[in-house]
Amino acid sequence: MDSLNKNSSFKTKPKWLKSTLPSAEVYSKMKSALSAGCLHTICESGKCPNIGECWAAGAATFMILGNTCTRNCRFCAVYHTKPLPPDMEEPDNLAATVKHFKLKHCVITSVTRDDLQDEGAEHWAKCINAVRALNKSVTIEILVPDFHAKKELIQIVADAKPDIFSHNIETVRRLTPKIRSGARFDRSLEVLRIAFAMGMRVKSGIMVGLGETMEEIFETLKEIRDTSADIITVGQYLQPGNDNTQVEKYYSPEEFELIRAEALRLGFRHAECGPLVRSSYHSSEALM
Repeated sequence: MDSLNKNSSFKTKPKWLKSTLPSAEVYSKMKSALSAGCLHTICESGKCPNIGECWAAGAATFMILGNTCTRNCRFCAVYHTKPLPPDMEEPDNLAATVKHFKLKHCVITSVTRDDLQDEGAEHWAKCINAVRALNKSVTIEILVPDFHAKKELIQIVADAKPDIFSHNIETVRRLTPKIRSGARFDRSLEVLRIAFAMGMRVKSGIMVGLGETMEEIFETLKEIRDTSADIITVGQYLQPGNDNTQVEKYYSPEEFELIRAEALRLGFRHAECGPLVRSSYHSSEALM
């Protein structure tokens, strides 16, 4: 591990970071259904390493409000050009796709839409309501942007009653200005507090390997827990493209176990921590 420092090229990943690509049959099946509904997934857009495992299990994290973001975070692979107007047919298409795959648990995320007056809140609510109207027993987890911590916008989403409300802190306080475009560490914490005050079950997540210390990780976990969020994910940052921030360190599975133990000590009810963990990885288990 000591040889893996910030001067390394990181072209050779540790063995514990190897993942499986979806089979041609699974990929074709998922792509056909997504294309039919004009839908996107963060699995593809975010270059998730778990796409093989999740798609083989019939799970995907749907990304609404388009495939381009108004922010340009240094860790993210999603495009950041000027977005198109929201697709008014997307809520019904999303609901139909969830029904097609007979999903029991649906995870929805979105790009950030600072260009919209309500930052996409009404569209979020329409998508949640449409999915539940057509899929009576489905549970829904949402992973939302910060809505600039505007209570009235978060309330619109809360009124649709998602089962889990998630907003990621992404990184430690010191690295936030460098890593997250247009975001504020304390503003993201406030989003979590507002969501909890509105009666929602709250979740957050961070990446490691961006140059933070273990002490900073533990402090970030504490600050997240202090908002009353009780579900946390911690995963290894992997550089998705040449224009993104480089990996500073690969954390070992043993180090992730230390992080998980600290999260549980702080009072998180569910902590998913590991090299390949992403925000929605095994997300339905948090409802058990």
